[in-house]
Amino acid sequence: MKLIVGLGNPGKKYDQTRHNVGFEVIRLLAGRYAAGCGRGRFDGELLEIVLADERTLLLMPHTFMNLSGRSVRQAVDFFKIPLEKVLVVCDDFHLDMGNLRFRARGTDGGQKGLADIIQNLASSQFSRLRLGIGPVPERWNPAGFVLGKFPREEQDALEEMLGRAADGAALWAGEGIEKAMNRYNAKL
Repeated sequence: MKLIVGLGNPGKKYDQTRHNVGFEVIRLLAGRYAAGCGRGRFDGELLEIVLADERTLLLMPHTFMNLSGRSVRQAVDFFKIPLEKVLVVCDDFHLDMGNLRFRARGTDGGQKGLADIIQNLASSQFSRLRLGIGPVPERWNPAGFVLGKFPREEQDALEEMLGRAADGAALWAGEGIEKAMNRYNAKL
């Protein structure tokens, strides 16, 4: 069993914001592979799909971004999922808009949702997929930037990035992190 977690903030107020690209990737995967609807579980929304002939859980924590670790920990513990079978999908304003970066493990890189997951799991030994939403314009507060919506001129790049991220997550589930890194980490 594998677990793909998309990070974001719950509620209409945060729909279509830069911080919620992780949720959008989960929704794309659900639209492609799910036969049913998600259900409330583990302080989030959980849905089961099959990717590459393996049972895969999709999780959107509803704890708000900075407290995502509690939800992830509950799911990992309940299903006894090894951390190498966990992929966390999140935004990254240090990456240029449209770029993707898979990593097998590592630091939080300043992403507070990842930081909370690392703290709750007491480990950084899980895969992550960062979606580029940057750079933050000069004189903008990064918190205000990530909670803002994408401007019209970025919509095509956003849709393309989300599609590539969903494809990459499916590749990760079927063929592993190395293949996903090799195929999707190239700079646009």
